[in-house]
Amino acid sequence: MPSEPSVDTSAADPAGSKAGTVVMTLRDRKLWAILGLTLVIASIAQAIGPLVIPIGVASVTLLPMIWGLLMSGFISGQPWRPLALDMQEAATSIMGVAVLFLGARLSFEIGPNVGLLLDAGPALLLQEVGHLLGTLVLALPLAVLLRMGPATVGATFSIDREGSFAMVSERYGADSPQYRGVLSMYVFGTIFGAIIVSLIASLTISLDIFDPLALAMGAGVGSGSMMAAAASVIVAAYPEMQQQVLALSAASNLITSVLGLYVGVWVALPLADRMYRSLSKRWKQPEEKRGDAAAMKSAVSSLLEMKTTVPLATSLVVFSVTGLVVAVIAKKSFSFDMVLTFVVLSLLVALSIALSKLTRHKVPAIVTAMTLGALATTPISPFAGWLTHIAESVPFLSIITGMLTIAGLGIGKDLPLLKGIGWRIIPTGIVAIAASFILATVIAEFALGAWGV
Repeated sequence: MPSEPSVDTSAADPAGSKAGTVVMTLRDRKLWAILGLTLVIASIAQAIGPLVIPIGVASVTLLPMIWGLLMSGFISGQPWRPLALDMQEAATSIMGVAVLFLGARLSFEIGPNVGLLLDAGPALLLQEVGHLLGTLVLALPLAVLLRMGPATVGATFSIDREGSFAMVSERYGADSPQYRGVLSMYVFGTIFGAIIVSLIASLTISLDIFDPLALAMGAGVGSGSMMAAAASVIVAAYPEMQQQVLALSAASNLITSVLGLYVGVWVALPLADRMYRSLSKRWKQPEEKRGDAAAMKSAVSSLLEMKTTVPLATSLVVFSVTGLVVAVIAKKSFSFDMVLTFVVLSLLVALSIALSKLTRHKVPAIVTAMTLGALATTPISPFAGWLTHIAESVPFLSIITGMLTIAGLGIGKDLPLLKGIGWRIIPTGIVAIAASFILATVIAEFALGAWGV
């Protein structure tokens, strides 16, 4: 029999309220079930491979990561026998570590291409306008037209990842309609973001009007999973430019994440509030119903009563095993370099988390992981050649397939919450993600031409 997991009451939710935490270890059969499901689903997804669907003059490419996310998401949320809530939360906990694996692997593409990044510097900075303000151009007016109410501000001032909770709760309060708007966009992006951005990127690529480097910059929307999804589609279309595309995507995403906090607080959020007030005078907005607010509050509370997490060391082992198996299927061969790569990635992730804790999380672990990895692969590093060589044995796309498969196993618990939010977040969320990617790509295209990169 598995031992009873320990309980840690110090865990906190994004809004800052305390919640209990159950720690699931390898002595728990449920964790082995998660590993087994992940291995089987990710392996099937990788074996299926990409599928190109023509749509008129354009086309959409569905990569293995999409199959992994769809299959695991179905298993997690199907109504007959959904995955147990504690297993879903454990999968989400592992997903947080998997994102750091992805960031660390991406960082190995930044170092060798530091010259390209310096050349594209002005374009990289300028296109961030598209990421940081793109949602305000189209998504906010649409939400007003759909009569989304004050939640419009929180849902459309950015694509709403983790940092947005703090920005909005500080300005409006954690019980405000604006905060519920952030929550709705966060849940929508978590469940559907990777799929949506990959489809949008695929359609945009098929038009054949943008430079691959501009598309790569557009992929850095500020979300690790969304960036990875978009970048993987670009790499599939331009395999000869894989290193450049991944380097620019990772750099753009890092810049968006860092600048997003400051621009969000001082520019995007105040501007969204002002735009909403101005537009709502023309189209009268509904007041939030008490029943809707109560339903939202109840749904959130049920998710935060007790959290299940997986220890860091265990998460490193689970994702390394998954990543190794999927990489072998992707390459159709095995090499010891694959094992070495996951050992190095595990050490880099663990070090990044430790350094983040030393700064009391003022410096996010993803920033530390990507910075250390990039420095280790720059020409000045004595390990650059060796790291770059062994990393080539693990395809970038195989890591994304494993990551999104694990993410899908944690989706089911969020479906009731998304349903309670209402249908308006669906068109609003799609437009917000599309606007961020497309506007940034357009700006990057003109900036690259202006600077002659």
